[in-house]
Amino acid sequence: MSANVNCVGGDTHNVFVYGSLLADEVVHTLLKRLPPTTPAILHDYHRFKIKGRVYPAILPVPSDKVNGRVLLGISGVELDILDEFEDVEYTRTDVEVFLADKPEKLHVYAYVWGKRNDPDLYSEWDFEEWKQVHMNDFVKMTNGFMEELKLPESKPRVQTYETFYKQENDKPLEP
Repeated sequence: MSANVNCVGGDTHNVFVYGSLLADEVVHTLLKRLPPTTPAILHDYHRFKIKGRVYPAILPVPSDKVNGRVLLGISGVELDILDEFEDVEYTRTDVEVFLADKPEKLHVYAYVWGKRNDPDLYSEWDFEEWKQVHMNDFVKMTNGFMEELKLPESKPRVQTYETFYKQENDKPLEP
């Protein structure tokens, strides 16, 4: 699939991902497929750790950058699933990324943290560390979220996350 699919309007969308959605296992659990991807860089943003959470947040920070990838050719139904998954904590935002493997820019959606001055944001979130420490449990939580989504009155993802990590792990999260 071409990287020139328009993210606004049309039948498909492109979404820049930078956290748990860098893991194919999480994407497949949500979308029931692995869409084509391309590595990308989002300039003037920073990827933060969130106190009490295992997933990251991004916010605008001049002269910083976030490495991630773009999920290409996301359908409207799949975008709705991603919106539900990102829940109220994030705002789907139009951004421009630079493709890492080509000298091209691409207009895409990204999920930006909703609280600009959140005191719970700190440091730099690390995907490789997350994969080792949190991915397996996060995939289980994501499975639970997808089961909930099928119900007529499903719980939001944040509530599914909080319930899962309280009941299943009973261990403290990162500071």
